[in-house]
Amino acid sequence: MTSPVIPAAIRLPLTDERPEPVCGCSARRWPRPSRPTRTEPRSTMIAALGSLAAALSITVVWPQVWLSCRHGRTLGLSPTAGWLAVGLNLCWLTFGLLVGDAPQIATHAVVGAGNTAVLAALLLTRPHARSVRVLVRTAAGAAALAALVAGSVAAVLLGADAAPVASALAAVATVVGIVAALPQLVGILLDRSQDLSGMSPARWYLGTGSCASWTAYGWLLDQPTVWLSAGFGLVCAVATCVVLRTRRPAAPVAPVVRLCPAAAPRRALAAAA
Repeated sequence: MTSPVIPAAIRLPLTDERPEPVCGCSARRWPRPSRPTRTEPRSTMIAALGSLAAALSITVVWPQVWLSCRHGRTLGLSPTAGWLAVGLNLCWLTFGLLVGDAPQIATHAVVGAGNTAVLAALLLTRPHARSVRVLVRTAAGAAALAALVAGSVAAVLLGADAAPVASALAAVATVVGIVAALPQLVGILLDRSQDLSGMSPARWYLGTGSCASWTAYGWLLDQPTVWLSAGFGLVCAVATCVVLRTRRPAAPVAPVVRLCPAAAPRRALAAAA
């Protein structure tokens, strides 16, 4: 294969045509070399990144599902955040169906099932979270999201264009997603004595990687609603990981009893008796 670089000592015409031959024959064009475009590698990278983001997002919730559903540990989990997580999964699943985004569909179908299981475990292990007064406060946002999804689907079925409906749904889900990341983080930041034994650190470590992947995926696809929501979630996930890391309970230390030489024999006999 010849090198595409032409030495500077060889002077060529500025056009892509050969010099006019002496015989008067018509000039012919030089064959243009084929140049690889960046479209195909970029599309491959975006597809791979979307698959990675979907895989990480699918695995995120399962450490928390195991801890809450298998062992019944839900202390530290925010009921409001749990309800909003289920509602947001429904919104993004509908968004993926409207725009035909396979990674979004696969991710939020599976993750939505996991978040629903965690929410069910929370409601079963904490009876006060099932009271009407608490449900009105914690589940109102999720109910509003479900109504928005129903209205969006109805609008498309009645003949509306799916693209603007999906954009409006994604815009609302982005704003709500930013707000939904706050109750869990604010709750553990304000109450420093709160028991966090029901929060799985692995879930938040995986969540950090998932949010980073979705941020890059949305940025490359020029979907501001995706990368804005995922970017804010990344900040909250990192902050939550820091809190869980710094508040890890220390191992109990056995007290050290110092004995004077004279009292040591008497205490040894008393212990033997």
